[in-house]
Amino acid sequence: MKITSELVGTKLEPATMSWNGRDCALYALGIGAGQQDPLHELEFTADTTPNRQQVVYPTFGVLAGAEVGVGGLLSFLGDAVDTRTMLHGEQKCEQLSPLPAHANVVVSAQISAVWDKGSAAIIETVSEVADARSGELYCRSTQAMFFRGAGGWGGQRGPASGAAPLPEREPDRALSAPTRPDQALLYRLTGDTNPLHFDPVAATQAGFPRPILHGLCTYGVVGRTLLAEYADSDPSRFIEFGARFSTPTMPGDTLTIDTWQDGGEVSFLVKRDNGDVLLSNGSFVFKQ
Repeated sequence: MKITSELVGTKLEPATMSWNGRDCALYALGIGAGQQDPLHELEFTADTTPNRQQVVYPTFGVLAGAEVGVGGLLSFLGDAVDTRTMLHGEQKCEQLSPLPAHANVVVSAQISAVWDKGSAAIIETVSEVADARSGELYCRSTQAMFFRGAGGWGGQRGPASGAAPLPEREPDRALSAPTRPDQALLYRLTGDTNPLHFDPVAATQAGFPRPILHGLCTYGVVGRTLLAEYADSDPSRFIEFGARFSTPTMPGDTLTIDTWQDGGEVSFLVKRDNGDVLLSNGSFVFKQ
């Protein structure tokens, strides 16, 4: 197997999977729901009761999308890439229908772009998550994976990797989202057991001083914060959410989310306390 632009359009092996209310609640806890007030966000963290219907954070859909869009991609590529040097480059989630707390789904995906960055390759996949019985499409997940050492075959470099320009004014709002020192240990229970996020030896071998937080955990924390701030934590108002991973988040970091609103679209930039940019090119689209 060789990584080239000829891989674009390749359909990956689809997968069937299911989830239940416990899975959805565990994900909500993994991205910080109830962290500051355990009686807050109960509609996401607790089962349905006569007084409350359990709902699901829209970003939960990226977990199913990654089953084929990332896991299926790695199986397809085999030893053409070294997973120890893989990084999550970008992520976007589009919601077509609110996710139910219990579902059986079919996940399909294909390779949508392959870029040669010289010292690395970027492979983008697009996954779709649909109800196994009705075929109703719940969400579309686009993920770009960065493989160090896999470039240099002479392909196109693709879009520029710099940050997109932000509005030339002070942020409309600056939001704060804390993470816990043990956040990665909690989030890994949602299914991502990559040792990079809990094993100091694996983190050192990958070039990090200590285990880093999952990129999709940071993504979920930010998505949850923006949904609360701009859409009253109502999943039915979520349309689309995307960002580029710039610098790994460390468990325990407090995220500062600078936002600029233009109608139903919010541009955002995420930083840690020392000013390091964690997520760039951020866009959150919601129903007003």
